[in-house]
This record gives sequence, C-alpha cells and structure tokens, in this order.
Amino acid sequence: MEAKISAKNQGAPVKKGFELFHFLYKYGTIITILALIFIFSIANPTFIQGSNIINILRSISIVTIIAIGITISLSVDGFDLSVGSVASLSNAIVISMFVWFSQNLVVAILSAILASLLVGAINSFMIVKLRIPDMLMTLATMFIIQGTALTYTKGATVSQNMVMPDGSMATGLISPFFAKIGAVPWIIIIMAVAVIIVHIFLTYTKHGRYMYVIGGNKEAARLSGIPVNKYKVAAYLLSSCFAAIGGIVLASRVMTSEINSGAPYLMDSVAAAFIGFSVLGAGKANAFGTFIGAVLIGILQNGLVMMSVPYYAMDIVKGAVLAFALAITYYKQK
Repeated sequence: MEAKISAKNQGAPVKKGFELFHFLYKYGTIITILALIFIFSIANPTFIQGSNIINILRSISIVTIIAIGITISLSVDGFDLSVGSVASLSNAIVISMFVWFSQNLVVAILSAILASLLVGAINSFMIVKLRIPDMLMTLATMFIIQGTALTYTKGATVSQNMVMPDGSMATGLISPFFAKIGAVPWIIIIMAVAVIIVHIFLTYTKHGRYMYVIGGNKEAARLSGIPVNKYKVAAYLLSSCFAAIGGIVLASRVMTSEINSGAPYLMDSVAAAFIGFSVLGAGKANAFGTFIGAVLIGILQNGLVMMSVPYYAMDIVKGAVLAFALAITYYKQK
C-alpha cells in the first residue's frame, strides 16, 4: 500500500504555485527591470534614449563598486555596514592629499586605499579574533569612521582654493587626470571591470569557491581544511578596498569632499547586493546579481525623477524593493 502511495506521489505533478514562485525567484528581477523600462518609456519617451541609459549607468557606478565589497563580505556569511563611512574617509583623504598636501596622483590614491584597508583590518580582527558579530562590529565601525572622517576634515568641505583654519588659502591642485576617473566612459569602465573581476574570482577560482563554502557552512569548511579565519579577513579587507575605490571615484566625480559623502550610498549598495541573491536563481551573493540589483535601483530612481516624484519619497520605494528582495531570498532558503 505504502509503495503504491509513494509511486503515486512520485508521478504527481508539481504544484503550479511553486513553479510560478520558482520562476519569479529566478527571473523576477530581470522581468521587473524590463517592465519598468517599458512603463517609464511610455510615460517619458526620453527615458529610453542613449544619453539617459549612459546617465543611469554612470549613476549606479559608485553604488555598484561599493556593493561589490558588500557582496564579498556576504559570500563568507558576513555583512559589512561600514562601507559608506569608509567611502567617506577615502573621499576625504584623496582630495585632502591633493589640496592640503600637494601630493601626486599615486600618493593620493594609495593613501586613501591604505587607510581603508586599515579599517578592514580592524573589522576583521574584532570579528575573527574577538568573535563580535559582523553586523554589530561593522555598525560600530561605521560610526567610528564617520566621526574620524569628520574630525580629519574638521567638519568642512575640502575643495580647491578653500580657506584653511589659519585663514590662508589652500594651494594644492587636483590632478587633471584624476578628474577623468569620475567622467564617462571611465567611471562605467571601472564599474564593469570591478564586476567582471569579482565575478570571475568568486565563480571560477578556488579561493572564491572556498568563500562560498564558508558562507554555506563554516564548520564544514573548517573540517574540510579551509582556513576560515584567513578568508574572513580577506573578505573584509576586500570589502574595505572596494569601498575605498567607490570613495575615490566619487571624489573624482564631484571634485570635492563633502561631509559624510559616502553615507547615502550604503542603503542602495546593501539593496543591490541582496537583490542579487535571487537573480537567475543564484541563491547566494554574486557580482553579476549585484550589478543587476544596482541597475534595478538606478532605473527606479531615474524613472521616478522623470515622473517628478519628490526625492524624499524615493527611499520609500527603495526600502520596499529591499524588503521584497529579502522576503524572496529568505523564504526561498526555508
């Protein structure tokens, strides 16, 4: 009798509801992007023009670069909330090196990256050695680095020809070559290179696969001989490094260092990284999915602006998109 029931169950068709959910989980983000493009194009035909597409790609470049760092931390089952503050610190350092200290391009960029790597080292030490939960530690670091950046700049905007605290004028000049980094096409090229490199690293290299194993089951990875702590340290160093690159690109784009300039990119970057979990049914943090998530957010922002939606209402939409992505991701993992 039991054998007959079992055979009957094996031959039973899969429920349509589950098939639909699986399809939406796998392709829902891409379908949403296509639907938004269609809707916004009807509402405003200029939306689909090449110049606006370039504008969208430029607008998501910094978000994508920072989100790539979050993606790497998520791959080892971590979560780096300090990336926005690290981007602010990187932004402040690279501009100040030009304006305050009259340094060349190499010194300015290396100084920003080294300072950010120090933050990553502190995060990884506290998380790996002292076993502080990732989210709590990076939340604390976010405030510490935010305060450090404000203290470093004395709460002022750093720019060429600024008035120094002693009343004199800053004499340093920002490198003309540095100014090109944040312009089209270089800002888009930098984003594309970051996505491709991290995608290849996580998907096709031994080290990337180890990170995914750690993210899936840390104890099993340790028993398999994978040096879990070393990879977690590497993940947070890489996360800070990409946040630094995002801050440098932002500095090049605006040519100044505003107060907490990187903070607004945190929410969008987190949303992009989590949306990426469900792209093509990946079920894990991945660079390509993160890029698609950033594209979705960029299209939403651009389209809503064209439809004259107030800027203060956009966070509602972005928050709803993130909540939806999280709901799908964690429901699928049940």
